[in-house]
Amino acid sequence: MPFLLHKDSGQVPVVNGEESRHHRLRTPWGYVGLSGGSLLFGMLPIGCTAWRAGSAQGRGMQEAEVRRAVAAALSTASSLDLTVDDAIVLNNSNKLTLRLLPGDVLAQVAPLARQVAQFEVDLAQRLAESGCPVAALEPRVGPRVFECDGFVVTLWTYCEPVTSREIPPSEYANALQRLHAGMRKLDVPTPHFSDRVETAQQLVASRDRTPALADADRELLGDTLRSLRRVIGERGGEQLLHGEPHPGNVLTTKNGLLFVDLETCCRGPIEFDLAHAPEEVGEHYRGANQDLLCQCRILVLAMITTWRWERGDQLPNGRQLGTEWLNEIRAALDKGPAYYR
Repeated sequence: MPFLLHKDSGQVPVVNGEESRHHRLRTPWGYVGLSGGSLLFGMLPIGCTAWRAGSAQGRGMQEAEVRRAVAAALSTASSLDLTVDDAIVLNNSNKLTLRLLPGDVLAQVAPLARQVAQFEVDLAQRLAESGCPVAALEPRVGPRVFECDGFVVTLWTYCEPVTSREIPPSEYANALQRLHAGMRKLDVPTPHFSDRVETAQQLVASRDRTPALADADRELLGDTLRSLRRVIGERGGEQLLHGEPHPGNVLTTKNGLLFVDLETCCRGPIEFDLAHAPEEVGEHYRGANQDLLCQCRILVLAMITTWRWERGDQLPNGRQLGTEWLNEIRAALDKGPAYYR
């Protein structure tokens, strides 16, 4: 039986209305044990796939923060007369994603100090109005951002995922093209993709923040990030992008594919977005520059490899992945054209 955090339970877990001293929390990665009313998982991993985990920095909320965030979501939804008693943790990364029951509302909760909730809500509303395939806000609430106990809470329509089939690359590419077409119509101030590359460069340059990174690997990542940032910036076009449209940010629903997590939006070439998707998707995206896409894939790989070497990275097997990805970067550069270097 899954553990559900109940809105009226400050310290003691409640399952089906019964207090318990030993239950389990349901997560996308299975059941996690609890004892004595305390969460034992410490924190949840960023996600269940390398794409989800690799594209962001591996930091989630700690146990006490998770409890406070859940309480904030339940309190916010209840104040809006939504029927919610329990919360299931769906994802824990830089923000907590919860399914609130029985009202079936999806809540996203982020610390007030490090969030872009208003930007994400406003952009989602505009994209949805133009028919783009993005997750919808909760219609009973509207495009609003709420503050509670040091957190911001946004409420979204919960979509039951369809997991019985793999996403055909052509369908993935078509959905991403529709999203890009809608984004081209919007004039929204966002960071440039090169700003995100610069963040990775700063990590590589800091031995204090990446102490376990060997000198040769530090040089490899630094050179790759610097050269490809320059080359892609010179070659690529520029428009509003999702920023991280990898499979972990794509919902497969009965109404088709929907993109989520718009907080990573930036400006740059569409190939930068495509570099986050499976390789076959790029082959079906009309008008994509395949040479530029290859460059972007190596750049993105260098960025997510850098995150794995940051001090305090909490992704399970993160250091092993970082080592494997360094080898992949070397292999790509060794066999690739001179413009990779």
